[in-house]
Amino acid sequence: MFSSLPLATWVGLLGTPLLIAAGQVLFKLTSASAGDFSARSLMQLAFNPLLLAALALYGFGTLVWIYVLKSVPLTIAYSFMGLTFCFVPLLAQVFLGEAVTLRYAFGAVLIVAGMIAINA
Repeated sequence: MFSSLPLATWVGLLGTPLLIAAGQVLFKLTSASAGDFSARSLMQLAFNPLLLAALALYGFGTLVWIYVLKSVPLTIAYSFMGLTFCFVPLLAQVFLGEAVTLRYAFGAVLIVAGMIAINA
């Protein structure tokens, strides 16, 4: 099945989890400027450019995903969303300076192995 997929579908299968992961990093960056849980702080948060960028990435990722699902069964496509668990820590290391441990690397290998087992 996968060998017959167009390049655009592959880009969507791999790109959507990457967009979601990038959104998560932006959410984390947004949290640094989040105030208390007051109406004023919530209004400031609502217009935070990082939050708006994160929401835009999520929205665009969702639109891409809808088109991916036209070509791939949900049960197969959804396994690719597991890649977010691989991408988020990598992006967090690059953009937030968070550590990536050997335990994480082992877990990422298991996630990819699970995807291969599901989709083989």
